[in-house]
Amino acid sequence: MAADAEVARTARWRWALAGAVAAGIAVSGALAGYADAHPGDGAPLFTLWFGSMVAAKTALATAAAALVVVQLASAVAMYRGGPGWVAWVHRWSGVAAFGLALPVAFACVWSLGFEDRSTRVLVHSVLGCAFFGVFTVKMLALRVRGLPGWVLPVLGGLVVALLGVVWATSGLWYLLTVGP
Repeated sequence: MAADAEVARTARWRWALAGAVAAGIAVSGALAGYADAHPGDGAPLFTLWFGSMVAAKTALATAAAALVVVQLASAVAMYRGGPGWVAWVHRWSGVAAFGLALPVAFACVWSLGFEDRSTRVLVHSVLGCAFFGVFTVKMLALRVRGLPGWVLPVLGGLVVALLGVVWATSGLWYLLTVGP
């Protein structure tokens, strides 16, 4: 009987995780599909107080990348049994990073479209869409009961790595090429 219950619990989290992965694939595919089907005209959607939309996107993306470093440090602290406030820092730095990433993604998808004119831009386009898909999987997996202990750190690591590469292929490139 106990073995049957364990099999049922394992099956539940596996199906739930599979559903989360399917949702993540759908998000990534929808972003890529829309951006590819509706190539942007490059018209700026926002500039904030910056000289161009790309400069504004770079600033927002750089702030989001900095908050992802806070995410990584707080996740490590939580897994090492840090104080209770670390979970609060982790959650809210993630909310802020995601909030900063949304207008960047919107400008990319709406105004610039899915691009493949260079390897750097293609990698940025593909991994930018993948970032939001993996982020979706991680957020949904947070609510799945019975997940093995390795699942959330792997998903979190993928989110950090993807955002890092997406930022490096755009924000960092812009800062090094054009300047702040």
